[in-house]
Amino acid sequence: MGPIRVLFACVHNAGRSQMAAAIFNSLADPARAAALSAGTRPGARVHPEVLEVMREVGLDLSGATPRLLTADLARGVALLVTMGCGEDCPYVPGAERDDWLLPDPKGRPLDEVRTIRDQVGARVSALVRSRGWERRRNPVHLN
Repeated sequence: MGPIRVLFACVHNAGRSQMAAAIFNSLADPARAAALSAGTRPGARVHPEVLEVMREVGLDLSGATPRLLTADLARGVALLVTMGCGEDCPYVPGAERDDWLLPDPKGRPLDEVRTIRDQVGARVSALVRSRGWERRRNPVHLN
């Protein structure tokens, strides 16, 4: 059995869900859990303000592309976290679901986008910790 799959979804997959997946994958042990992101109506690109504030914390999303949430993409997902997509929020059969009401960073001033990034980061960190998915440090070997 492979790692648990977590899907972060928002409407355009150009802001919150991209941030969440990147932060998740930087914190979680990839042998235990991995995240992906998608949107119900994906945008053309990740918002430039999101790229900038994520770069500030060492996460490069310049190669990320918004993608459509499809049944194939969602297959095998254990947890779906939606982010403010309202009636456009998807349903993934068999997946546990949580909804995080977070503002859309599109077009907002960088200080507001940083706040949103930090809110996403706090929620992702709490999720990873609560599920025991943290990266393990190299064990100390005593002779």
